[in-house]
Amino acid sequence: MNGTYLVNGSRFAFSDTGSGLPVIFLHPTPVDSEFWRPLIKRIGGVRAVVPDLRGHGSSELGAQQLPAGGFAQVPDAPVLTMAQLASDVLALLDDLALPDAVFAGCSIGGYVLLELWRRAPERMRGLAFVCSKPQPDAEANLLKRTDTIARALAGETAKLLDGMAQTLVGATARTRQPEIVAEVRAQMTLTADAVVAVQAGLATRPDSVPTVTTIGVPVLAIAGGEDLSVSPAEMEAFQAARGGCEYHLIADAGHFAAYEQPQKAAALMTPWLRQFQD
Repeated sequence: MNGTYLVNGSRFAFSDTGSGLPVIFLHPTPVDSEFWRPLIKRIGGVRAVVPDLRGHGSSELGAQQLPAGGFAQVPDAPVLTMAQLASDVLALLDDLALPDAVFAGCSIGGYVLLELWRRAPERMRGLAFVCSKPQPDAEANLLKRTDTIARALAGETAKLLDGMAQTLVGATARTRQPEIVAEVRAQMTLTADAVVAVQAGLATRPDSVPTVTTIGVPVLAIAGGEDLSVSPAEMEAFQAARGGCEYHLIADAGHFAAYEQPQKAAALMTPWLRQFQD
């Protein structure tokens, strides 16, 4: 089933398929919810709820709802905060009358999970992080985001997304499955305004390393050995979770590991999910 829901007048899209354990899948940027489809096809016994995050896919940006001034390097940029994205997800849970669920997030999706844990831990039965990290942006990342915003405002959004389709996919997948670059590029439909807001939001996300130690539910962490954005070493920080962390490395995968290697990702996630299905 495909559906929509409203948050303060902005319309957001989601899919709700399968039956069984409810699992909320939050995709990375700049792709949309289609990112999770190859993985979900390989996981049984779950009700997969997969939203398009604000500004991605068929979900509106709602720029009028976004504050400006939070990103000092670009003070007039609207900021799509992790807090706003978390509020959007909680509104979806309420719309579906889901009291709790297991959550999986890749990249920005994982950053939203950390915000959700701070906001509503009682609604989270388990957290799966794929190519995501609790650390905030380093200075080099902030400079890169500033440049990306400048290029988007200068009308180079298409070129930016073309480049991301190349760099976010690992070298192995680009060699073995050359068509994968075009596949992920087709999922990148962000407007220039959305690119600006997302980059400002990523730049201003909080340091969540202290949050990890408070997570009292089971955690799954899957890193990509070819990930140029989130290193396996950074993901090892999830092993400090109080509820325990199962850590895995897919050596021949990049930042989009779950899409590049859905069989391997599903083989890791399926047994981990069984503890919630028993």
